[in-house]
Amino acid sequence: MKLPKLCAIFFVMAGLSCGQAKAPRQPIIDIHLHSESLANLKNWRPNPVTRKKAPESAEEHIKQTLSEMKRYNIVLGIASGDLETVEQLRNAASERIWAGPSPGIPGLDIKKLRALYESGQLRIMGEVVAQYQGLSPSDAVLDPYFALAESLDIPACIHVGMSLPGITASAPKFRLSVGNPLLLEELLNRHLKLRVWVAHMGFPFLEETIGILNVYPQVYADASAWDWLWPREGFYSYLKELIGHGFGKRIMFGSDQMTWPEAIGMAVEAIEKADFLSAEQKRDILYNNAARFLRLSPEQIAKHHGVLKK
Repeated sequence: MKLPKLCAIFFVMAGLSCGQAKAPRQPIIDIHLHSESLANLKNWRPNPVTRKKAPESAEEHIKQTLSEMKRYNIVLGIASGDLETVEQLRNAASERIWAGPSPGIPGLDIKKLRALYESGQLRIMGEVVAQYQGLSPSDAVLDPYFALAESLDIPACIHVGMSLPGITASAPKFRLSVGNPLLLEELLNRHLKLRVWVAHMGFPFLEETIGILNVYPQVYADASAWDWLWPREGFYSYLKELIGHGFGKRIMFGSDQMTWPEAIGMAVEAIEKADFLSAEQKRDILYNNAARFLRLSPEQIAKHHGVLKK
């Protein structure tokens, strides 16, 4: 083969490789985001992994969160928080954000919530963090909220499992015991049509999470928080167990970025670098499973895979 021809082939192949390297990420749905108040931003500790401090204002937190979403092609973020701050986040990017109420679910006015859902201002229920108040998800005080969600076909996110080390210093009513996914059973049987996703894949209650996912097909799980907070080996081991038990179509990507927007990218990369996951399994976790659970329309899905209007 003549040298000029070899050179030509080399440059063509190099050009193709560069083109592949620059290919944009496929769309991602982050099923677990948060808005944050100024008080939370001031009171929370630095990022436990990077030691980076939280943004200094709610406005900066929104700006950084949306910047990370754009960088990683997160076309839809499911965000929860107090009604004021989550509305601020939704207003900043209404096409990218679905909002829901999180702290202090007991005490919120049901009629007001119904009106907010019917107007489209709210789209999900939770993250319900009743565990931080020492409450089981099946506690009767929460039932009116889940009944509302069921009646409007609103999916609900429920915090189960662990929290940060030393959490009872700031949340003295938090109890690991009421985060056992088995405590969902009475709720699920009272509200048979309620769509529920459990936060954090039920970690560390692996066997209980497997049991709940097996018996209740309406329940999905998100991989949030532990996909960046926990040592990678431990997270992969837990995720691999759930995949191995046949739940690859029920696990959804979430970052749970809380006061640290940088966690979004850290969480995405944890899934992308999981060499035990096939390309199809990664797409299911990063987009397809959430699209199915949220019942996105074919038009919404097509838009996400095209050019999302800024």
